[in-house]
This record gives sequence, C-alpha cells and structure tokens, in this order.
Amino acid sequence: MGSIARRPNGQWRARYRDPAGREHSRHFARKADAQRWLDETQAATLTGRYVDPRAGRVTLRDYAEEWKSRQVHRPTTVDQVEGVLTRHVLPHLGQRRLDSLLPSDIQKWVRRLSETLAPSTVGVAHRILSGILKSAVADRRIVSNPCTGTKLPKVTRRKIQPISTAHLSAILDNIPARHRALVVMAAGTGLRQGELFGLTIDRLNLDERAVVVDRQLINVQGQAPFFAPPKSAASVRIVPLPDSVIGALRTHLRQFPTDDLVFRNAHGHPLRRSAFWTEWRRATRQAGLPDIRFHELRHYYASLLIRHGESVKTVQARLGHASASETLDTYSHLWPDSDERTRDAVDLLLQPLADYLRTAAPAAWENRRSED
Repeated sequence: MGSIARRPNGQWRARYRDPAGREHSRHFARKADAQRWLDETQAATLTGRYVDPRAGRVTLRDYAEEWKSRQVHRPTTVDQVEGVLTRHVLPHLGQRRLDSLLPSDIQKWVRRLSETLAPSTVGVAHRILSGILKSAVADRRIVSNPCTGTKLPKVTRRKIQPISTAHLSAILDNIPARHRALVVMAAGTGLRQGELFGLTIDRLNLDERAVVVDRQLINVQGQAPFFAPPKSAASVRIVPLPDSVIGALRTHLRQFPTDDLVFRNAHGHPLRRSAFWTEWRRATRQAGLPDIRFHELRHYYASLLIRHGESVKTVQARLGHASASETLDTYSHLWPDSDERTRDAVDLLLQPLADYLRTAAPAAWENRRSED
C-alpha cells in the first residue's frame, strides 16, 4: 500500500500510489502519524471513499460553474441560484479552493451574512452552497461537506394575517383599471401571480364558471416572458370561478378585448413582475397599505375558504399545494380551534361531579364537624 522512511531532517515521509498509479506523499514529525495517514488512505481505498488529494484544488467559483451546467432546474430556480451565488456566496468564498473550505469557514460566512440578511435568505444561500459541496463530495473532489453541522439563524415563521375586504376595496380604488380584474381574480381564486400573468382566454370557461391552471408566465432577467409549467404537478388544477370574479372578467374583456393573454400592460405586452410591482406598490401606498404584497391576495382567498368551513384537502386543491401539510403549515391557525368542543365534552361527563362538590360535599363536611 505504501512505505514510510525517515528523512535526513528527522521527519517521516509516507508514500503510496493511488488506484490510478500516481504517487502521493506527506511528511510528518512522528512515525505514528505517518502510519495513521497511510492506514486511513488504505481504508478509504478499500471502502470506495478514496479522494485524490489534488482533486479539490479547483476553486469554488469554477466548480460552481461546472455544477450549474449539470443541473436540471426550472427557469425561475436557475435565476434564483445565479442571484444567490453572485450576491452572497462567490464574493466571500468564490476564490477558495474546495479542499481548503472548513466547517469553521462556513460558520463564519453564515455569521457575516446574518448581520445584514434575513434568516430565511441566509438559509437559502446556505442550502445552495451545501448542494454544490454535496455534489463535490459525490464527484470525489472533497472528502466531506463542510456545510454539514452549520448553525443557522432561527427563522421565525410569521403567522398569516389576511387583509380585510375593506383593504381590498381600497386597493381596487387605486389600481389602474386594466388591473382591477386581475386583483379581483387573485382574491377570488387564489391563483399565483405567474399563473395570472400567463392566463389566456382559452383557459377561461365563464359559462362553466371555471378556469384551467396548467401553466404560468415566467419572468427571467434578460429574457422575454415565456410560458412554463406551474410550480409543481399539484399546481395543475381547475379552480371554480365565483360570480364576482366572472363579472369582473366580463367587464375587463369588454374594455380590453383579447384572443390571447387576458392581462397585459398598457402597451399590450405581457406583464412583467418588476413593472407590475411598481403599479401595485403605488396603489397600496395610496390606499394606506404600504407593506401589502400581491401574494397577500392568495392568503385572502384561503382565509375565505377556511372561514366558510372548507376542509384542508379542499383548500390544498384550490391553492395547488403539493401536500396537505404545506396547507396546514401556512394556514392552520386560521381554522377554528376545538377549545370549546373540548370543554363541552369534558363538562358533559364531569358536570355532575362538579355539582356534587359544590353542594353535597360541603354539607357532608358540616355534618361531620357538628358530630365531632
């Protein structure tokens, strides 16, 4: 497997040949350390975990480019990964060699990001970096993933508090006329922004009072908007249209007739998130609601379903969630709790005992005292 020899300077040189026949060596102050290194190398070779010491000399930046070229990501995910790497990962760690990254380096990087970024953003950056380094382990570039065991800032999940109907009306009063039906439909169907932007007239069936959701309009920087599948397989669905939404759509289609996209900008082009966000923010500020996101309309729709007694499975299906647990994680606090039912069930059995303790028991105690 290898050999150990003492050098003239007193150090011990350990040498071995890897499975490809290349020779590797290291120097140690003690013979025992040299032997341990050889033993560990032999064990790694026998178990298939051997990593060529030179394989990890590539920089994180170069390996990340190689990693990105192999991924089968949705366009929006590609855009997100590129943005996270460019802004938060590569400026700090891009020039480091893979084999030089230690868990302590990753922890320091997380702490630095946490000084200016939200915990959830730090978590996304760490997850992407960890995925890249996990791939490096699989490619036998490095022995282990230095992201393993990192302590991340705690993400406090915000409880959804849906906007009121009065707030929704105030927004509609201030949004441009060509976007009013879009806002009404978002609040009345729970469709995601991309699903609404990509809605075409052939997906609408106003007579059957339903809309088919089977694609969305994607906005990626540097590209023209294009159609893509929805967020997940569960997002492909048929959503019922209430009369209020149908009325808004009929009015919209009379004012802005189309044989393609239902919602467009003032120039007749597909909607872009950035441009629409500008109009949305202006309308919400004029309505006195500066912090309301467009996604809040989806929460508004979910709260209406829950308030009127729809089951978890129904809400999941209407929103296109991948699982019921996703629905519950987001909206469980909006379902009426069972506190009162619990109290009633217990009282049904224990009330006679409570009545006894309140009346018979004190009387029996007084009689016993008088006998004494």
